Amino acid sequence: MAGRLGMPRARTTVALTATLILGSWLTAATAGAHVHVDADHPVRGDYALVTFQVPNESEKGSPTTKVTISLPNVASASTDVMAGWTAVLDRDAGTGTGTGTYRSVTFTAAPNAGIGAGQFELFPISIKLPDSDSATFPVDQTYADGTVVHWNQPPLPNGEEPDYPAPVLELTPGPPAPKERHAAPAAPGPTDAPSVSAAPASGEHAEPTAGPDNTARALAGAALLVAAIGVGVAVARRRT
Repeated sequence: MAGRLGMPRARTTVALTATLILGSWLTAATAGAHVHVDADHPVRGDYALVTFQVPNESEKGSPTTKVTISLPNVASASTDVMAGWTAVLDRDAGTGTGTGTYRSVTFTAAPNAGIGAGQFELFPISIKLPDSDSATFPVDQTYADGTVVHWNQPPLPNGEEPDYPAPVLELTPGPPAPKERHAAPAAPGPTDAPSVSAAPASGEHAEPTAGPDNTARALAGAALLVAAIGVGVAVARRRT
């Protein structure tokens, strides 16, 4: 499912990125006029502004009018507004809105525009890189005379470069994840030991303490004494 991208990006960001990688483009141009890809510190699984350099190699001097870049099924992709070009992203339907992966992006030149003979164009794309050691981006380059060049060949077994190599971006693993820190267990502190009363030393007798039983006995004895006195007084009165 193709969708026209209308997400504006700051032109200064693209201009700065293009300036930073201009030296690498010039070096690549002298090594071979092929489609190249570059990014500033691309980290696997992270977002990056990836820029493609597409040269015009037509022997007839025909301008390049369309460039289709295959994406390695990335989860996020957006393009910048380019004068003289329109960008269309091809995305899988997925299971719902905004869940499909992006398969490709096609840049189409406006009338009387394109990449002229002996020139090249930079196509920046902001994507979420795959979680792998490298990412390959096959490119189809279409000229105004109908010629289509497929930049999709893998490296040769002997390590040499093929005639139409697919652009490959090497990815870095990024910084290691910080180690989790766990709080050290607290040092055992003094615990409250159960209080123990000292036993009386040998030969010593503990003094008895007055309790409820002793008080009851004292009151009973006093009552008996009062009763006895009363009986004695009554007997004495009868004798007199």
